[in-house]
Amino acid sequence: MAEVRKMKLGSQGLEVSIQGFGCAGLVRPPKPENEMIALIHHAINSGITFLDTADIYGPFTSEILVGKALKGGMREKVQLATKFGFKRVNGEMEVQGDPAYVREACEASLKRLDVDCIDLYYQHRVDTRVPIEVTMGELKKLVEEGKIKYVGLSEACAVTIRRAHAVHPITAVQMEWSLWTRDLEEEIVPTCRELGIGIVAYSPLGRGFFSVGPKVVESFNEGDYRKNIPRFLPENLEHNKHVFERVSEMAARKGCTASQLALAWVHHRGGDVCPIPGTSKLNNLDLNIAALSVKLTPDDLAKLESFASGDNVKGDRIWTKTFSWLDSDTPPLSSWQTS
Repeated sequence: MAEVRKMKLGSQGLEVSIQGFGCAGLVRPPKPENEMIALIHHAINSGITFLDTADIYGPFTSEILVGKALKGGMREKVQLATKFGFKRVNGEMEVQGDPAYVREACEASLKRLDVDCIDLYYQHRVDTRVPIEVTMGELKKLVEEGKIKYVGLSEACAVTIRRAHAVHPITAVQMEWSLWTRDLEEEIVPTCRELGIGIVAYSPLGRGFFSVGPKVVESFNEGDYRKNIPRFLPENLEHNKHVFERVSEMAARKGCTASQLALAWVHHRGGDVCPIPGTSKLNNLDLNIAALSVKLTPDDLAKLESFASGDNVKGDRIWTKTFSWLDSDTPPLSSWQTS
């Protein structure tokens, strides 16, 4: 088993395992609770101490599961991250960031997790109706009250990150980052590095694509959100399978799996990057940890990136811009004060 080192995430003092564990898949679709708790314990005992969940996962059931897994002295061993921002209104998903909702969501997450404090609390998506300064103002109060330690953003544009950071230091920005998802590299990554903000990479295995290739769609259940992602639609998947084939060929030469190679590529993005692959299978968890032993040369990195360049991947990574950093800036603070 590869050694799981610690890293500084951001410049505010948070230290986490160099690889985290995404907890969405533990409850989507529902799985035996005792098995998933055992999986979380295995991750922690293997050195993966950075757990990432959200209120919307389930909804709510992932936080409850993680809370149960942290009983019996486990809480002190982990850095716990969760998120707020999505709410179902009349059957439709809305993004909310007004102060009352921020507080309500935090209090509810604390109860479900059954903890006194959340280590890293993210705004899951940016509410484009509420100035980011207003949302951050309430998060700052929650820090001052000891309910959260550090603040994060997810899928926020560079301008929003700067505005938020000016109100209260942002510790981490969580973005989708993988071999075939590179849109954050032009503006968001440089902004985070300039401001001393850590980067948490979600879906580092391309939402399962780099684990099994095109066959991943065979595992999608009826409610799987990935069914709507353009990259997984039949007309694009037939083209994109060539990306997986080339990565697999290189992985065979390197003596690892395609998923380990793809995950190692994310680890090589920099010492400020922490990927959070998720799985519900113990064997996959061990394979993800073993990816830390995969070493890549500059030539390896260049070849990998050429396999999944923009020309070689068809279809967007998301099904609606609402759920990405695109167009995620918010109104000026003056508009809120005068409304």
